[in-house]
Amino acid sequence: MYCQACGAHNEDDAEYCQRCRQKLMVLSGSSAPAEETLDGGDEEFSFDEHLLERISILEEVLKRTGETVQKVLSAMHRQEESILVHHAGMLALRDLLERRELLDAAEWSDLWESKMDYQFQVLEKRERFAARKDRILGLYEGRRRRAFEQLLEEAEVALGGLDLARAMEALEAAAGIDRGNHELARFLGESHFQDGRLERSLDYMSRVLATKPDHVQGLVYSGVIRLQQGDEQRGQELLERAVMVHRDAFLPHFCLGASLAGRGQTKSAAAFLERAVEIDGVPQALYLLGRCRYEMGRLAAAIESLAKAVQIDPSFEECHHLLGLCYLDRGWNRKALAAFRTAQQLNPRRMRYRDLIAYLSGRTGAELPATSPAAADWVSRGEEAIGSGDAQEALACYREALALDPENPTLLMTYALACLRLDRSQEIEQLTQRVLDSNPGEMLRATAYATLIESLRSEGRYREGNKVGRRLLDEGGSNFSKSIAYYEMAYNLAEMDEDLDRALDFARRSLEHAPEELRQFPLAALGWVHYKRRELDEAIDFLSQSTELGPSTTVLTRLGMALLASGDEDGARRVLARARRLDDRGDAIEERMMEFMKDSARIIERVRGRT
Repeated sequence: MYCQACGAHNEDDAEYCQRCRQKLMVLSGSSAPAEETLDGGDEEFSFDEHLLERISILEEVLKRTGETVQKVLSAMHRQEESILVHHAGMLALRDLLERRELLDAAEWSDLWESKMDYQFQVLEKRERFAARKDRILGLYEGRRRRAFEQLLEEAEVALGGLDLARAMEALEAAAGIDRGNHELARFLGESHFQDGRLERSLDYMSRVLATKPDHVQGLVYSGVIRLQQGDEQRGQELLERAVMVHRDAFLPHFCLGASLAGRGQTKSAAAFLERAVEIDGVPQALYLLGRCRYEMGRLAAAIESLAKAVQIDPSFEECHHLLGLCYLDRGWNRKALAAFRTAQQLNPRRMRYRDLIAYLSGRTGAELPATSPAAADWVSRGEEAIGSGDAQEALACYREALALDPENPTLLMTYALACLRLDRSQEIEQLTQRVLDSNPGEMLRATAYATLIESLRSEGRYREGNKVGRRLLDEGGSNFSKSIAYYEMAYNLAEMDEDLDRALDFARRSLEHAPEELRQFPLAALGWVHYKRRELDEAIDFLSQSTELGPSTTVLTRLGMALLASGDEDGARRVLARARRLDDRGDAIEERMMEFMKDSARIIERVRGRT
């Protein structure tokens, strides 16, 4: 008997393939001869009638297929209506609970999102487990087969009921029965890796390698985890072995190239990344290859890689920015400026105007009420969680701090600023309003309004942001508040590319009212408005003055674009290089690699077929 998956020959009574462990399919029925003589008898065979009969059959099949499609569409429409009804009911329930002050909207949204993320994660694991269950079962050769099967069935039922914890518990119990089952160990190792439990993942991947020393996923995941833990020598050894054994696999070449690039070994990194993009032109790999080539001075090759990356993923902002630098070094000014403009339009995080908020939040501490040691400890934990990239843990810590002193302006403002850093705009409006209701001092009031305006701007709600700016202008009588209000409104109008005369007036008023320590911000706003008005000399002048008072990535990038548009290539190159040094665009390649590997639903499952 031959395996339908790999073609290997097996014994006739075998249930699983001895090579790939897939379940064997048994075909039954008498074999027919390759060709049979048509016996038309005494009647003459009519080929035309035969064709007409075949056409009639196909028409009937097509008709039935059309009817089936119509039924499926009708069922989908009914399902859509049902979903809309249930969604409307949930929204009505939330509104009702909010009116009666029994529910916090931010907590409702967070809980809803976390539940959805959890269910999507379980669905993805359920699909992967269903695809591997037969192979896992086929590898078991022990005496407790019935218990092993029951645990796998329990895990399957739990995944069907979206109970991931119970499923993982059952699978780990099954792994305890069959420690040499490399398919089960691989599934558990990948699951723990995606959930951030690297130690557990490494334990299971070590089991995979103990059974199959050259297993590609075992080598790659173990190598990446070792690198993350700081064991660079062992991590690189594992990745190099993966590359040597699996020369046609994308993942080992990409991970080894990214690791070498992160340690500054660009020439070696480029060689592995070139092979990776030959196997699969993933935008992230093309970007890293382009970056290595750029740092090596190979501009033509870098442009080729980066252009392919943005062609595949037009929203890859970092790639557009680096492509602009390559064009600039080649002297292609128009292309460079177009690339920077595209990056600026796509850039939802770095190019927001948060320099002022960072400045204000750093100056508010002395004026705010003190917090308890317990609350301060939770805030410290939240900061650590933000630094490690765990947004959910960070928000949970800030909420614990706020629960200890719900009306403390310090905690409210700290939480609002954390939400801004984590792009959680839906919570900021309520938090900043609670700060304003506490009758805060001038600095805290301005910080709260600026944070709210930035939150609205990040969602493209510029006009609503300017309404808030008007409120700050009306409520704050000091020059300090007026300067901030005019600054924010000028930037919003410039972003909308409308009423630039009014934007220029607001920017000038912001500069007139600005205290000495705030002058860098209205100067930057003036420079940006002049740039939008194509008044490049004035834009360069004001942006230069702003960077002299306080350089930032945002303003330096704007200045570089203005210099480039004016034809000053050398000046633009110097300024943009300075901006790049201040920015974190090229940092933490290992972290990018980890995020790439964790995103199994969109990327890794696609390239796994080639590994």
